[in-house]
Amino acid sequence: MAKVAKRRGRYVLDFYDQTGKRVWKTMPKGITKKNAQDELNKILETLKVTNYIPIRKIPTFKEVAKEWLENKKLNLRSSTLSVYEGHTRNHFNEFVDLKINQINTQMIEEYINERQSKGMNISTLRKVLVSMGQIFALATKRGYCLKNPLTEADRPRTQGDEKEGDSKIQVLTPPEINLFLNQPKQQKYKILFALAIFSGARQGELLALKWSDIDWENNQIHIQRTFNNGAFFSTKTKGGNRKIDIGPSTIKALKEWKIACPPGDLDLVFPSNTGNPINHNNMVNRYFRPALKSANLDQIRFHDLRHTYASLLIDQGENIKYIQTQLGHSNPTVTLNVYAHLMKSTNQESAQRLERIILCN
Repeated sequence: MAKVAKRRGRYVLDFYDQTGKRVWKTMPKGITKKNAQDELNKILETLKVTNYIPIRKIPTFKEVAKEWLENKKLNLRSSTLSVYEGHTRNHFNEFVDLKINQINTQMIEEYINERQSKGMNISTLRKVLVSMGQIFALATKRGYCLKNPLTEADRPRTQGDEKEGDSKIQVLTPPEINLFLNQPKQQKYKILFALAIFSGARQGELLALKWSDIDWENNQIHIQRTFNNGAFFSTKTKGGNRKIDIGPSTIKALKEWKIACPPGDLDLVFPSNTGNPINHNNMVNRYFRPALKSANLDQIRFHDLRHTYASLLIDQGENIKYIQTQLGHSNPTVTLNVYAHLMKSTNQESAQRLERIILCN
């Protein structure tokens, strides 16, 4: 039976842990019997829901984060793992040396408010908090914490009428596209940038594209893999493995490039001079950004070419299900969440067509 006893001028907590092992915990000098009893009651309450672990054996946030990353390595692509490693390395400095059970909800809310006050992108902050939540979930599972302190924290919100996607998505207009595509001098980059705009394929998908992936008869490219962080990977989802419709002018440009493209063992559509995949940083810094600059256009991201493709399909009234399949999203809801703010709020043509169908019969 658990009890508080006094030995050599100090109070000692005497109880059995979750394994049935007897434990004696000596309290510091000056602690009253009531304080000692309160501490024993806390331990007994803890044992009702989880394991008792002596404070000296409770790991720090940094140690739990390290274990979390080790577990993640088994099931993650290296590109995703690299993002998580960046989160633990760059975003949790306030917590790394604290015992994991010392971090409470108030501290996390202060962390969130401080990040928002410094203008941290809300999407980035939310992703960082997902990683933080998983670290605390592991700590709770191991018995280091009674509960996940992030669960009850107020999450970051957008301010006023700001739309979360507005600051991230930038698109080119048709005149800007023509101006941009006239800038690259090398045929390889001219067709690479054109295919990015006219297919909506991701950067890694384009760099991993092989000539055998092109269906010349049906004017389609088959996305089956991606190239990221120096390695090839299969597409993340079933929807990501897809066939994208390509217009005749782009197909013609691809045929012309196929003749000029140096052959290589990897059969890549856009190989480096050594036949390997292009280094994406070199491509962006040496060719993509200079082309934008030469055209006197804003410095958008390469990924914004994919957003440009989506926005143009939306503008011309394509079915959202078709747009979803072309982009490789898992379902139409994902597409709507990303691009809903680009859709017109009025559509008089639709209203007029409806009246003609009903009233003219």
